[in-house]
Amino acid sequence: MADGLNDGLDPGTIHTLLGGQVRLRQPEGGLRAGLDAVMLAAAVEARPGQTVLDAGCGPGGVFLSVLARCPGVRAVAVERDPSLAALARENAALNGWADRVEVLEGDVVDPGLRARLPRCDHAVSNPPYWPTGSAPPEAIRAGATHGGGIGLDPWAGLLASSLGRGGWAGMVLPAARLDEGITALRKAGLGGIMLMPLWPRAGRAAKRVLIRARRAPRAPAVILPGLLLHANEGWTDAADSVLRGAALSWDTG
Repeated sequence: MADGLNDGLDPGTIHTLLGGQVRLRQPEGGLRAGLDAVMLAAAVEARPGQTVLDAGCGPGGVFLSVLARCPGVRAVAVERDPSLAALARENAALNGWADRVEVLEGDVVDPGLRARLPRCDHAVSNPPYWPTGSAPPEAIRAGATHGGGIGLDPWAGLLASSLGRGGWAGMVLPAARLDEGITALRKAGLGGIMLMPLWPRAGRAAKRVLIRARRAPRAPAVILPGLLLHANEGWTDAADSVLRGAALSWDTG
């Protein structure tokens, strides 16, 4: 899923996603796009001509994976760290998609950011968190939180505010933050919530959950069968297919 490339750039900071369809320069010692980014991108069912918002884009792993999977789609990305925003623009150009991407610098808690966003058909986010509950020392990670700080309300509010009619918002969250995520999306005026657990192995509790919602506050929630990630010593066939660019299905039938 993430292999080094040797193209004259530092091979230690260049990786690939989707079986080589996406090239990604990532900061050494900082946040790294990987499984969560690819799964969230695979949850986006975008059609040509549509626009996708990626809030808190980091180096761009989510929106670049969406663009690789969905020809004719445009991305608007938001990142509060200027160095990461610049890196996201560089990665868009590295993949030849600079004309399909606009990267805005802004903080999700800033009300003025919403006025700068175009109407989007899909809006997604992989909000920052720390599995250990404490942030590492790298300055690039200084603004992220785990279960505290600003919480998920501003993230859900930003996603909801950008959506046009019929649009979908999506997040990838640790299972421990599922309640918080559902509450935040509902407070933002979204409903029709759909949950897709990501099971690490058969018989194991899900550690990650994909969640999406739309402007249908009274629509009932749906829990899908989910995706089993590992079998024996490797990926399941279904997970490997997604990691190479296949879409996740939200079909409830």
